[in-house]
Amino acid sequence: MQILGTLERIFIGKAIPFEKKGTDRVFKSAINKSLISGPVNVNEMGIIGDEVGDTKIHGGIDKAVHLYPSEHYEFWKSELENCNDLNQFGAFGENLSTSGISEKDVCLGDEIKIGTCVFEVVQTRQPCWKLNVKFERNNMSRLMQDSLKTGWYFKVLQVGVMVAGDDIILINRPNPSWSLNKVVNLLYKDKLNYSDLSELAKLRLVPSWQKMVTNRLKNKKVEDWTGRLEGKD
Repeated sequence: MQILGTLERIFIGKAIPFEKKGTDRVFKSAINKSLISGPVNVNEMGIIGDEVGDTKIHGGIDKAVHLYPSEHYEFWKSELENCNDLNQFGAFGENLSTSGISEKDVCLGDEIKIGTCVFEVVQTRQPCWKLNVKFERNNMSRLMQDSLKTGWYFKVLQVGVMVAGDDIILINRPNPSWSLNKVVNLLYKDKLNYSDLSELAKLRLVPSWQKMVTNRLKNKKVEDWTGRLEGKD
């Protein structure tokens, strides 16, 4: 076992209506989350009391809990001057705010213990247009994608309880050559590296990622990101 970092803060949110400026489009989102003091209970779907606005895209077993390293905030403060949203952690809708770890320290498939919970790192975040609405910047989702500072999602392997201050403990690393830094670089920068895509396809991936990697290899092109990044149907 290896201590990777510390769980500093826990956030949960309720799904409430948002309006996309300049349109008549209203949607629900739980991106505005509240800091929780004290322990939280975790089941297979995530932290009890946390909600998602669009169950077709967010939440579920393979996106049960979202972690975002607190160290990334300094980068965003330098990128987005005078952005009041960055004055408090939780701005990106993360459930877990941590210290000591980032995408370079974690690998796809890692099994991680926090409190009495055991999680698996199953995918990185693929930023969507709702970040644009939250930050009132029409390119915020693309900025996060280009930065490669996306954070990641956990699948819950063992339900339990966790609290701010708990150690983040690595208990198993089946894919040591696949840091999340390498993953997001392949997804968003070195997008048609067929050798790496072929190797990634051999791993146990969530269904949407398996489809994405398979299609890139088969079609020799990258999927269209417009809908996800800009909210265009």
